[in-house]
Amino acid sequence: MDGVIVDNYKYHMKSWMQFLEKHGFPISVQEYKEQINGRILSSIIPGYFGADTTPERIKVLGEEKESAYREIYQNDITATPGLKDFLMELENKNIPKAIATSAPPANVEFTLAHTGLKKHFPVITDDSMVTRGKPDPQVYLKSAELLHTDPARCVVFEDAILGIQAARNAGMKVVGLATTHPAEELNDVDMVISNFEGLTIDKLIIELGL
Repeated sequence: MDGVIVDNYKYHMKSWMQFLEKHGFPISVQEYKEQINGRILSSIIPGYFGADTTPERIKVLGEEKESAYREIYQNDITATPGLKDFLMELENKNIPKAIATSAPPANVEFTLAHTGLKKHFPVITDDSMVTRGKPDPQVYLKSAELLHTDPARCVVFEDAILGIQAARNAGMKVVGLATTHPAEELNDVDMVISNFEGLTIDKLIIELGL
């Protein structure tokens, strides 16, 4: 969802950096990219606050961080260019869709409400439904299960390196979004796009060999 449905990388990075600095853990941009982006809260927070951090404490700290993210992003949020047209084409051809994200439910609801895209995603797998974060493929395999679709027939749109690895580990085709990382850093993908403008199902079929 993050970096795909919305190009929100800089907002998450800013909120994480502010949150961690407040608690005495200043991080660099590179550390954010390598250690945080694409991971679930339950795997990020113990890495800074201690392995013995309780689930209750993780929940409180996670909501503090995500509330700050929603506050700084709410006036700027918009869908990635071309996404609405692409989703409509998928809709018209009855191709099932799902959100598979490391984000918490509140952020999913926030994103879909502000972009008006909720109707397009009857299946949503968020961080409350998985126990293992990316690059583990759990979130993608769970989504394929909910879609009643063979993972080998699924196409994942990903911006994060860990997400790309997770999709590959799930045995799925991958389209890389050059939002969080430049195109040259998106290795092991079947196709790279800057956004969804001009993307069609026919083009996907040709590029991915479907």
